[in-house]
Amino acid sequence: MKLTKKTLFTGLAIACFSAAVAGLTTYVIMPKTGTDSSNKGSFTEMFQQNPNVKLASYSVAEAQPVDLTLAAENSVHAVVHIAVVKQVRQRYNQRQQPDIFEWFFGPQNPNQQYRRQQPEQQRGAGSGVILSKDGYIVTNNHVVEGADELTVKLNDNREFKARLIGTDAVTDIALIKIEGDDFPTLPVGDSDALKIGEWVLAVGNPFNLSSTVTAGIVSAKARRLDVYRQSNTESGIEAFIQTDAAINPGNSGGALVNAKGELVGINAVLASPTGTFSGYGFAIPTSIMTNVVADLKQYGIVQRAMLGVNIQEIGADRSDWPEETRKEAEEREKGLNLNSGLLITNIVDGGSASTADIQTGDVIIGLNNREIKSFADLQEALAMHRPGDKVKVKLLRDKKEKIVEVVLKNEQGTTKLVKNVDMEMLGAAFRELPDETKQQLRLSYGLEVTGVTSGKFQSAGIRKGFIILKANGTNISTLDDLQEAMKAASKTPEQVLFISGIFPSGKRGNYAVDLSTEQ
Repeated sequence: MKLTKKTLFTGLAIACFSAAVAGLTTYVIMPKTGTDSSNKGSFTEMFQQNPNVKLASYSVAEAQPVDLTLAAENSVHAVVHIAVVKQVRQRYNQRQQPDIFEWFFGPQNPNQQYRRQQPEQQRGAGSGVILSKDGYIVTNNHVVEGADELTVKLNDNREFKARLIGTDAVTDIALIKIEGDDFPTLPVGDSDALKIGEWVLAVGNPFNLSSTVTAGIVSAKARRLDVYRQSNTESGIEAFIQTDAAINPGNSGGALVNAKGELVGINAVLASPTGTFSGYGFAIPTSIMTNVVADLKQYGIVQRAMLGVNIQEIGADRSDWPEETRKEAEEREKGLNLNSGLLITNIVDGGSASTADIQTGDVIIGLNNREIKSFADLQEALAMHRPGDKVKVKLLRDKKEKIVEVVLKNEQGTTKLVKNVDMEMLGAAFRELPDETKQQLRLSYGLEVTGVTSGKFQSAGIRKGFIILKANGTNISTLDDLQEAMKAASKTPEQVLFISGIFPSGKRGNYAVDLSTEQ
């Protein structure tokens, strides 16, 4: 039977009449336009005669788009272009140029001598967002990491040299500063208030094209990609805002802006098989960014709070897990009858949870009135707190809800705030060991102390001329080696750097350098 407008309305009328007879209230959607007028009159009449039947209607007029022009106009002035220069040293052997086999397989002779050539420059670019009128700019750590020179260009073409205030690889956030006053800024909004489907703008400098604005919607929240993995066991903090606003290389560090013109995220990751936009981009929410920036500005390092538990995400995709590990995880979840939440599999000794009423087998479902469904949810919630803060953790224990108060601690197991460990606090100058000194002392590596002023080295008794060979058991050849050893030592409860080495006279020396700072 051919379906016509007339037969369609006749069918609807019969259905509605039957419902009315049964004493039911029925809602029928009836178009305002494009209907058969001869049927429409009698159809409406029937509704008027039956008080239990109500008429609902909808309009087929085109929906009006959200006006993003004001948000775009305000945003472009506060989003800057960041040019990065890195000095990279190249090594060549005595023949000046490695042969074809060494290009692919490395030196064929392990004792092959190399000599360093002049450093070459690597150039990169990204974006940043001005947060304060005195020139503090937030960007991504991966934009400025290892930079020897930073140049910031504003939308009005003014250029400034920038200095690095601090970086955090765990969240991929960095803070830099330019000197001046009355810079255009972007107000920080509440990323937690974002809704799926809400319009947002991605503002940045893709492909070195300044002041580029693209639009899209929020596709997902608290998305975890595991792109910030720090080691085989430690992951970065990820709770990305996913958007289909076009994000391309160069957008990193730029702004994700809501329709009000507020900063709600820092564009950071492009998901693409080709390296250019192919549907989705990811931004770090301001709920994470705000505390990180505040800590970098005040302390030079992030005061990261840890809950002190090992957890298993309930309902997570484990299709790529080893079979034995997958079965163990499934066995632990058996009988919980839950689709989400975080199952506690272990309590870390000395951690925050160890002194609270939290047990193995509890399921975390909330933190400070925030619903916790995934690991990303928990990371985002904890990133808003510092060691020493008290939080309320909502648990499921024996299928009953329980709220436990926890005092958060740092990874050293204390509530003490720490300052960034940098080379300045050592109060010393260094140089890589010259070849003639190596030959004279029969050393293959080392870092020479060329000067000592007031600082940690002077307090420890280290003098000018001392050659550092090891720091906490690690060979030291360069400033980078020493700085990495310092960072690792600062994360231990003792915060002590044990240094061993030799003086030019041949005398050996061992020193303990206290890296802790009083707050």
